[in-house]
Amino acid sequence: MPAELLSQARAAARAGVSLDTVLRRYVAGHALLADFLIAEAENCSEPLPYELLKGLLAVQAALLDRLIAEVSEEYGREACRRERSKERRRAECAARLLAGELADASELAYELQAHHTAAIATGAQAEQAIRSLARRLDRRLLLIRRGEEPLWAWLGGTQALATERLVTALEEWPDQALLALGECAPGLDGWRLSHRQATAALSVARKGRSPVHYREVALLAAALSDDVLGASLRQLYLAPLESERDGGVSAKATLRAYFAAERNASSAAAVLGVSRNTVTARLRAIEERIGCRLDACLAELEVALRLDERGVAATVRTMPLGR
Repeated sequence: MPAELLSQARAAARAGVSLDTVLRRYVAGHALLADFLIAEAENCSEPLPYELLKGLLAVQAALLDRLIAEVSEEYGREACRRERSKERRRAECAARLLAGELADASELAYELQAHHTAAIATGAQAEQAIRSLARRLDRRLLLIRRGEEPLWAWLGGTQALATERLVTALEEWPDQALLALGECAPGLDGWRLSHRQATAALSVARKGRSPVHYREVALLAAALSDDVLGASLRQLYLAPLESERDGGVSAKATLRAYFAAERNASSAAAVLGVSRNTVTARLRAIEERIGCRLDACLAELEVALRLDERGVAATVRTMPLGR
């Protein structure tokens, strides 16, 4: 295969000329050459045998097939190299902007002064699902691929995205993919904040339990990232319960049922299979154990229980003095 043809294929890919256009030129050239061969065969002083002409045309067709295959392959390789290079530049630009550095945002082809809802997704169907979500919400999509790492995405629009609309659109999110979402916020600062919220929410996301919205897991995400906070919550709210004879099993089960029932003692009792008075008595005993009224520490106690469900140990890393 002439090196010039492969060079032309690479140049076409870099210039954005479609592969279809490139191949049509070669097909047109093949047709022109076939017409020339037939005309020459007819103008010979002695008639050219039909079988010989047929063989010549067959050779030309085989050469065209080979040309199309090799040019297509070279074009594809160059297009992939160009796409990877473009993706790297976009990822680097997004990372610099997130870090507060100056960068040419035109590389992103996305309006940063819009209202943004950031998303971080991972899984085999993540990219397809994100694109489908953007279409259902009619939002501009900025998607950043970073090799094997989770996808970064932003859904942008001229108006803030209503939470109810987002929740409805997410009903079709596949179980095979994880999704963490930040809150909708405007401008470049909002673009950054929503991404950081999504990053925090990702630490809580689990397969089969996503999508995860930051507002629903903000305290839990903070406790997972701050070992002092996580260990303190366990010490304050779980350790007193675990000193009981059953290791706190009954107290924790009662609290989980109570929270799941939106703090309705009767509903919690029905779930546990005990009387309402039993649940009320257990809750009073829990208050005595932790030394705090439940209505004064509901959020902290619920986060402590969720940390316990995840098996988070009550440890604090030792830091050198003076740091």
